[in-house]
Amino acid sequence: MAMNVLGSAIGAAGLILHAAGDGTVDSIAVSWSLPWGQFSAAIDAISALFLIPMLLISSLGSIYGLSYWKQSRHLSNGRKLRLCWGLLTAAMMMVILARDGVLFLIAWEIMALAAFFLVATEDDKPAVRQAAWVYLVATHLGTLCLFGLFGLMRLATHSFALWPAAPEGLAAWIPATIFFLGLMGFGLKAGLMPLHVWLPGAHANAPSHVSAMLSGVMLKAGIYGLIRVAGFLPHPPLWWGGMLLVLGGASGVLGMAFAMAQRDFKRLLAYSSIENIGIIVMGIGLALVGRSIGRSDLVLLGMGGALLHVLNHSLFKPLLFMGAGGLLHAVHTRDMDRLGGLAKGMPRTFLLFVIAAVAICGLPPLNGFISEFVLYVGFFRSLRMEHGAGYAWAGLAAPALALIGALAVSGFVKLLGSVFGGQARSKAARHAHDPGAAMLLPMVILAGACAVMGVWPGAWTSFIERAVAVWNPQPAAAPGLAEMVPIHAAGLVAGSLLAVALVVAAIVWACRWRRPWASAGTWDCGYARPTERMQYTGTSFSQMLVDLFGWALWPRRWLPSLRTLFPGPTSFASEVPDPVLDRTLLPGFRLAERLSALARPMQLGAVQLYLLYILLVLVVLLIVVRV
Repeated sequence: MAMNVLGSAIGAAGLILHAAGDGTVDSIAVSWSLPWGQFSAAIDAISALFLIPMLLISSLGSIYGLSYWKQSRHLSNGRKLRLCWGLLTAAMMMVILARDGVLFLIAWEIMALAAFFLVATEDDKPAVRQAAWVYLVATHLGTLCLFGLFGLMRLATHSFALWPAAPEGLAAWIPATIFFLGLMGFGLKAGLMPLHVWLPGAHANAPSHVSAMLSGVMLKAGIYGLIRVAGFLPHPPLWWGGMLLVLGGASGVLGMAFAMAQRDFKRLLAYSSIENIGIIVMGIGLALVGRSIGRSDLVLLGMGGALLHVLNHSLFKPLLFMGAGGLLHAVHTRDMDRLGGLAKGMPRTFLLFVIAAVAICGLPPLNGFISEFVLYVGFFRSLRMEHGAGYAWAGLAAPALALIGALAVSGFVKLLGSVFGGQARSKAARHAHDPGAAMLLPMVILAGACAVMGVWPGAWTSFIERAVAVWNPQPAAAPGLAEMVPIHAAGLVAGSLLAVALVVAAIVWACRWRRPWASAGTWDCGYARPTERMQYTGTSFSQMLVDLFGWALWPRRWLPSLRTLFPGPTSFASEVPDPVLDRTLLPGFRLAERLSALARPMQLGAVQLYLLYILLVLVVLLIVVRV
């Protein structure tokens, strides 16, 4: 832990020195013995922005793990977790700093393997092993796409140097294929729907501070690569931006729809990561549209909002996963329908969870609001028609973002209400208590950061503009971010709301301290003897919205059977499998396995038979070549 915090502090000092400079790119290049490329690394404004959450969450997560994953209680896997934690941090930083394709792929593979071993920390559990293997297969499919991506870049630029601008005279299929391969390779890492198959299982089954690292930081490595690939052409085709807007909107809406349908609170948080990745990708899509049509204001608003949301998501999502770790540490279950009433026994965790939930829903006065506000302004400005109306469809992303926000509010109301509200539904929930200081301190720091970025967003304006200028180095004349978006006014309103909330909380606390309040059973509803079974569960709360999105969720339900006059005990159950992994890919693999079993009689172990097979294949190939 000490080494991790010290290394993060040294890295933060380097970022401060870079930010205090004149904005030039700091780089290093050293030849090596490999036959390709060289050790080439550099840092610019985009790299610095992505390094900030990596250093912060890595250090806070290592402090959190001192109590959450004590070595004395986890003798079999504690050292493995700490080793892979450091490897993951170092590899992610090298991915961001690499300026050579070979070095990038080496760091990318180390990052993938370190994350695999972190997800498989409790590898004695079958569900954990399955989630880890699904992640490993998915990430290596993405790596194969990156091999093709860098191969085509070398074909186009005659170098493995990253990140190049497209040379003149390229055939049209080369940039299009580079964009598609980048979208597949980096989209798999980021968890963009429908490439999200590994994400829910990995985040749900990994230790909670590992989930915070994966969701808050590692997903952004995919976003970083997508941003770099999107800047390959100075004037990309309009369909690039349109595709990202559609994919981002679908990921945002469906990701939150799937989140609402979950009973496992860590899977709910995992699907909400898909939703936030969708919001970021929508911003990148808007920036690409602006770059295609020469609208530098859309470039600044789209990419600025996306980068700002990258920072915001890296704060409130680790806070949520760390809070989920505190819950799991206390109640030893992830099933929301077996919890309830935890606000009484875990008031500090409840307060921190509320802060994170308000932030992720994009509500003032916290940081999630300001990045979504910037994107709203960008989407509405795309409706301006001075240069023609052919791109005004980009404004349709605004209602999609509004729908995402509404679904996020309903999803986190479900989580807070079913977990912290009402009466306890189990013995563990009745005796739950807040975690210790080592777990609470990182959460308090992240909650404070969410509040500071919400009330002082103007502090990041120049930093965001520098990063956007690196991505779009030759923009047309355009106003600054603060001139197009009332950021300072939004910060003032957010600060006022926060001050009012603090004053009200202080008054309520003082009144309660002076005169204790009478208590009554929650969800009493006039019943003489209410029980915990007389209250809504999370499943019942979200049933209407799950039915509304039934065309995409395909929920399974096992209804009670009442066929006799005096029926016996019965039960009701429901689940929402993932439509890509559970309903498409896994059944497809099982079908392929059954079909492959039909070919086993061909493998009799006779050498003469195998020679005959080779002869038949050669004859077929000769016939094909001849034809």
